[in-house]
Amino acid sequence: MKSRIVILSAFLSPLRSGAEACAEEVPLALHNRYDFVIVTARMRRSLPRRDLLSGKIPIIRVGLGLSIDKWLYPFLAPFAARSQKPDIIHAILETFAGAALLLCRWIVPGVKRILTLQTTNRSFLKGPIIRSPDHVTAISGALISIAEGLGRKDVTKIPNGIPLALIEDAMKRNTKVQGRILFVGRLEKMKGVDTLLRAFAQLNVDNARLHIVGDGSQRDALEQLSQQLKIADRVTFTGAIPSPRVYDEFAQAEIFCGLSRSEALGNVFLEAQAAGCVVVATRVGGIPDIMKYGICVLITPDDPKEAAEAIEKLFANKGWRQSFTDAVQEDISPYDWSVIAERYTALYDAV
Repeated sequence: MKSRIVILSAFLSPLRSGAEACAEEVPLALHNRYDFVIVTARMRRSLPRRDLLSGKIPIIRVGLGLSIDKWLYPFLAPFAARSQKPDIIHAILETFAGAALLLCRWIVPGVKRILTLQTTNRSFLKGPIIRSPDHVTAISGALISIAEGLGRKDVTKIPNGIPLALIEDAMKRNTKVQGRILFVGRLEKMKGVDTLLRAFAQLNVDNARLHIVGDGSQRDALEQLSQQLKIADRVTFTGAIPSPRVYDEFAQAEIFCGLSRSEALGNVFLEAQAAGCVVVATRVGGIPDIMKYGICVLITPDDPKEAAEAIEKLFANKGWRQSFTDAVQEDISPYDWSVIAERYTALYDAV
């Protein structure tokens, strides 16, 4: 009989980011070995209470179908988890899911609990949430350091992954567009897209175009900023583009630029490197952990001038345009989700 594993993730597709990718991709890769159920917040009335992820993994959505559901989630999710009679409860992201896992200690006693750390941004109840589970993993060295500072000395590092096969397919379908700069991510203050726009406005590069892929609370303000900077005719806000179509954007870009103010790891930087982009990123959080494939430049956050100078130098140096994609994809293969999932297999079996 398969072990039954409940995944706690407050958000899931269509509200997917890096943590949610982990909550979806690991069960999909391992569904033949374990009996998974994902418990998430409903968040939208258009989303059914019961669902299947890719026709394979049962999903239970708790809440009213409103944005308040993320606040209800820590209290509702443990009871949904208990109803599944799990062998293991695995919470991904130490905010709402982490709080739910903390309550599972009393609501689902005797079940092994695993927490995966995914963010550097939240501190509320972080100490009790990190110290409570039987096992803790983290996606970056920066998060391990935070956990150690809160008294957890036994954290296992398992990074998030990327879908290499989808990226390779996109590379076959597309060619690089000369002058194309790309950002992919949530349009929130922590992502530093305002800094990127200010840097782009300073560029002295013929035919440079910026594609901003994603959505969020800052979108209207960022579009207004592009108008104020007089660059709106060279900046395209595409909105969110789901997988696998988003990898066409990576495959077409020459430079990927993400000027985050904080970042636990940053899957998009791995995806950009795998797609043969030159990467400009900030020296924060877990980003330095993964900036080692192809051509990467690390700069200071909140510095549009330094970012503009870095981008101009990359465009001026024709040497970087040589094909290094095959070598990068070989080096980056340990980050494929199939490989990352095997590391979770070792953890589940040990538990």
